[in-house]
Amino acid sequence: MIKILFVCHGNICRSPMAEFVFRDLVEKQGLGEQFEIASAATSSEEVGNRVHQGTRRKLQAQGISTEGKYAVQLKGQDYAAYDYIIGMEQYNLVGMRRILGADPQKKLCLLLDFSEHPRDIADPWFTGNFDLTYDDILEGCNALLDYLKREGKLHQPK
Repeated sequence: MIKILFVCHGNICRSPMAEFVFRDLVEKQGLGEQFEIASAATSSEEVGNRVHQGTRRKLQAQGISTEGKYAVQLKGQDYAAYDYIIGMEQYNLVGMRRILGADPQKKLCLLLDFSEHPRDIADPWFTGNFDLTYDDILEGCNALLDYLKREGKLHQPK
């Protein structure tokens, strides 16, 4: 089982969007049983809050529900629990390293590092542009899934 944790600042916009988009992608390809997928925040500001309405609306338009998701904070023990801990921007990496410490197994990265055009994913909390955030996250999630396939980490469904 491949365990993936998506991380952003508050766990109400980008990281839950990535969690649910990636889950939707792998389910549609019959690969869902090979994954454990979650998301968390580097800050405690939004802990216990629902997914931001902009993220909920954008995902609902794609037929994806975020029901039951509430913001949680990244914990030190998450380093041992996950294979990939994936931030949305450089600022997230700083927070991830503060909480998790050293990265001897090279688990920490950014979502768009898997794409052909590595870059930060802008925070729609500030930009208001949930469409652009969705497009970037979809690009990153597809690239991550392609990477896992190329690396032979997945078993194709029968």
